[in-house]
Amino acid sequence: MLITTPNLGNADEAYARLIAAHDGLSEEASHAMNARLVLILMNHIGNAAVLAEALRLARPKADQPI
Repeated sequence: MLITTPNLGNADEAYARLIAAHDGLSEEASHAMNARLVLILMNHIGNAAVLAEALRLARPKADQPI
């Protein structure tokens, strides 16, 4: 089951680390890093049902702006 409630001990610090990891990268390198990070975390989760739910929730709806 996918956890959708806040689950990070320090979400602000985690977000700051994510932003800092992109510092100095080109847009292309930043996108590539995001893709690698997603694949690493998908592998860590390792549960097809959880990943399917996360992908469904992350995908924008037709009436939502990107």
